[in-house]
Amino acid sequence: MRIIRTHEDIEAGLAGLVMLDARLEHVIDKAGPVPLRRTDPGYRGLANIIVSQMVSKASAAAIWNRMEASLGEITADAVLALDDDDCRRVGLSRAKADTLRRVAAAATAGEIDLDAICNAEAVKAIHELTAIKGIGRWTAEVYLLFCAGHPDVFPAGDVALQNAIGHALGLELRPTASEVDLARGRLVAMAQCRRAAILGLLCAGNAPRCASRDALKKKSGSFTPFSLWLHNPVATRLI
Repeated sequence: MRIIRTHEDIEAGLAGLVMLDARLEHVIDKAGPVPLRRTDPGYRGLANIIVSQMVSKASAAAIWNRMEASLGEITADAVLALDDDDCRRVGLSRAKADTLRRVAAAATAGEIDLDAICNAEAVKAIHELTAIKGIGRWTAEVYLLFCAGHPDVFPAGDVALQNAIGHALGLELRPTASEVDLARGRLVAMAQCRRAAILGLLCAGNAPRCASRDALKKKSGSFTPFSLWLHNPVATRLI
């Protein structure tokens, strides 16, 4: 397993994709440079992802800044020392505060090693992370992508990724998480160890949003779902 640590690792992954299907070269040229989005693994990295769940970037940044102002260094021990009033003052919901505490307790008790898990296979790592109540698959996958640099992760439930897929494939309708998950095996069967490179490529550009199902139904009364695109023998030659 080749961990993604540098821009050279990203370039190697993209080059490998072009070797497998030369038509992806046009997509790579159109997307432009794929940024290296890495942060350090450990409790702080996972905590930042938990704080970012289901809120805007601006809201997440504000909460995180208040946590840093209150705690200084954000560690498992520091979070365990917070009481409910402290959590409310920094803007943490009860659910997020509880999740941060559960992860902190598991880390300090040695029940999970957030550094060592970065070297585990994706399925095993996701299983261990999601065993903690409050950590869903999206959170686990994003941790492995951005904190571990794991090359074999593809978070189908990420709305930005769904939108990027819709844009890349010229779809009016954004595919659902289940549709992306179903297609994931076909998208990466030819390059399992390059899932992260595919994801980076899809998300490198600023893709306009695809319509939701309800919005498109109101506008046109019908739409072509992603599932039909997948069964189009012409379209699926790309994957």
